[in-house]
This record gives sequence, structure tokens and C-alpha cells, in this order.
Amino acid sequence: MTTVVRDPAVLEGYARDASGLKYIPEALARPGSADEVVDLVRETAATGTAITPAGAQTSTTGAALASRGLLLSLRAMDRVLDVDVEQRTVRVEPGLLLGALNGQLAREGLFFAPDPTSDATCTVGGAIACNASGPRSLRYGATRAHVRALTVVLADGTTRELRRPRVEKNTVGYAPTHDLVDWFVGSEGTLGVIIAAELALLPRPARETGLGIPFESLTDAVAFVRDARASRLVVPRCLEYFDAEAFRIARGGVRDGAHPGAGVGADGGTPVAWGADGQVMIYAEDCTDGALAIDAWLALAERHGANDADVRVFEGESAIRDARRLRHAVPTAMHERTAPYLAQGGRRISTDWAVPIERVEEAILLADGFALEAGFAPALTYGHLGNGHPHQNWVAQDPAQVQALESVVERTLRAVIAMGGTVAAEHGIGKLKARWLGLQANRSQLALMRAAKQEFDPDGRMAPGNILA
Repeated sequence: MTTVVRDPAVLEGYARDASGLKYIPEALARPGSADEVVDLVRETAATGTAITPAGAQTSTTGAALASRGLLLSLRAMDRVLDVDVEQRTVRVEPGLLLGALNGQLAREGLFFAPDPTSDATCTVGGAIACNASGPRSLRYGATRAHVRALTVVLADGTTRELRRPRVEKNTVGYAPTHDLVDWFVGSEGTLGVIIAAELALLPRPARETGLGIPFESLTDAVAFVRDARASRLVVPRCLEYFDAEAFRIARGGVRDGAHPGAGVGADGGTPVAWGADGQVMIYAEDCTDGALAIDAWLALAERHGANDADVRVFEGESAIRDARRLRHAVPTAMHERTAPYLAQGGRRISTDWAVPIERVEEAILLADGFALEAGFAPALTYGHLGNGHPHQNWVAQDPAQVQALESVVERTLRAVIAMGGTVAAEHGIGKLKARWLGLQANRSQLALMRAAKQEFDPDGRMAPGNILA
């Protein structure tokens, strides 16, 4: 039987995720098995207690925080249940870390494709709950495409096995009802608790190569990305953007306490002489089976104003890990810059909107203009430019700045929607973005969401505050 913890000192340790929000749960449970989850959910159903599932609490939207009731930490359920090498599938518990999963799969020559920045610290269940993606989603897509089946515990404590249909055609009723797996991927704990998942795997690439390519401007970088996407000579699996400040952080130029030594020197801690102040960077990866067409990449970069002598090449698994440190250094630095202001009500303000690739430069410049009009510097911008999906970050030092910067974000989101974009491309809605759901979802869409919520959680106890606040 799982112990329910109410010790304030313990609960304090589960009161924050990566969003900067703070909610101290009323109670905490840390089950170690599916049977324990079922018992806990039945107990909360009997008492009418709200329950919020959580993994490693890396959410940037507050989705992993309990605004009331019980926080159900699934981190202890971290086993690989079965690997089918021939069918390229794996069945796992929800608390398994993505990085640990891929470490085990490497021995079989396989990998799970979704690669959120927090893959070393985020769980499989969390990735499914918010339909996580990452740099390589350019080629592989988000988590949804890689989930074959789910075992879920519903709000009344019943267990359901959900599996994607295997047929190639289906004309039975409304299309949204064809596949219930899709209802739970991205549902952020609001419909039930995921206790097991069957995931589709891919063979590990025979060759992996990354390139860090400095450019003089956003315009040059966007033109390069669009040509790389359209090229028949290169096969990008990620195209990541770093603005001038993000590039400075990534190359190890930061010495103000924000992740020093994040560059790629020989010892992993010495900054390298790479690029010039004011330059931006595109980090690209290619994983073709044959030799990488380096000359084609360099020619493409040169056509868009890059100096091919200043391109960095990262070849092989170890070098790719080093290159990933460039990307990971940026959000780490932003978290560290924000930390001193959390106690006084400040936090990191971040976005994950996306637009059609042909509108991405326009959207970034509009957002920067809105910030300037509000009296703030333009955002630090980095991320998945190849998908039309950059991240924009500011540090808000107090509640007044939080409110002002969220107004900047809302102006940006309205412009993004007018361009055919989305308010949330990667991190879900959670509690932070629930206020903006209605900007994009129309009356009929919201009604369908509420109907699904009513069907699976009629008392509104599951993950209150997430999505449909």
C-alpha cells in the first residue's frame, strides 16, 4: 500500500517545475506499481479528491504541479517491461527517463526518436502527456507518432487498454473517435493516468553528423533553413537556431554564472574561438546512411553568406553529444538567470508558438517589436527554426514584469494565429497557457474538449487547471 505524505518539508520539494510557478500539493503519493496507482485513484474517487499525475516535473507550463489535492508522482515506476527487437517496439512504465530508455535500447541498435531538450531528466509518461518533441522532430515528428498503445487508469479507478487500429482504412463515424490513443497523448493528465506505454522504435543511424554554421543575420539563417528543407542533396533531421546572445552562451562566452564552460573546447570546458559577436548560428544534423555530403552543406551555407572556414563539424556519437551541449546550455542559462527572482514573484517568460516556415522571420521580428514597445529588450530566441518553431525567452524580475511580458506574449500569439500558426507547438498548455487556448480553439473545438473531459472525468478531479482551466 502506498503511503500518502503530508509532511510540509517533503511537499515543498514537489511544489515547482520548470515553469517558475509554485503550487504546494495538499498531499503526495509515490506508487511503485500499477496496482498501487489503481488503489490510489479509487481512494481519491471515493473522497472526491483532485489528483494530478507527474513524472520528473520538467514541465514548462505548470502541468506537473498540483493546484489542489494529491500529487501522484510516477517517478518510481521506471521499468522497461518488454523489448521486441523484431517488431521494433518497447513497453515501458511511465516514470522511466527518456535518456535511460535510449541508453538501454542502444544495446539493441534501436532508439526512441522524440528528443526533448530535457531528455536526460524527463519521463516517458511526461513526454506522452504533453506530446513532447525536440530538435529532431523536424525529421521524426513529435511523441504522438511513436506511441502504439497505452494502459491508462481512468478517474473512477478502472483500467483501459488503448491500442491504435491496425487497419489502413476506416469510415466508422466521426474521425476524432477512431483512435483513443490520440485522446490521451497530449492530454496532460486531465483524462486519466498513464501506467504503461508501448512505443515504436527506429534503427540507430549508421552515421550521425552535426554542423554549427554561423551567419550574419536572421534573414540569412532563415533563407539557409528554407533551402536546406527543400534540398535533394542534404537530409536534415534538425535545424536549430541561436540568436546572437544564445550563440554567445552556446559557444562558452558566458562568464556571469549562466552555465560557464558550455563551449566545445578539447576538455569540454574551454570556450572556443568560433563566430563573432553579433552573429547567429544554425545547428544542423544529418544522418544519411552513406557518407555525409559535407561539400553540399558547405556550398549551401556559403550561398547564404556563411564563412565555410568557420563551420564546426561534429561527427560520431560522442561529438554529437558535445554538440547537443550547445543547445542545452541556452535554457540552462535562462533558468539560472531567472532563479534569483523566483522568490519575489519573477520567473522566466517563454513561448513555444509556431508558424508556417515562410512566416517565421516575420513572426520573430513582430514579437521583438512588441517587446520594445513595452519597454523590454527583444527576447533571447533559439530553437526549432526548421519547423517554424523558435523559442523566445525573457527574464521577468517581479510580478509587474511578468504581467507586462505576458501581454507581449499575448500580442505575439494573436499575430501568430493570424499567420496560420499555433499558440503551443511543443510544451502543451498546462496552467500557464490555459488562458490563451480560446485564442486558437473555436467554440466547437472547445465543446469537443469539454465533452471528452466530461466522459472520462465527470467530476473534474484529474489534473485541475491543466488545459481547460
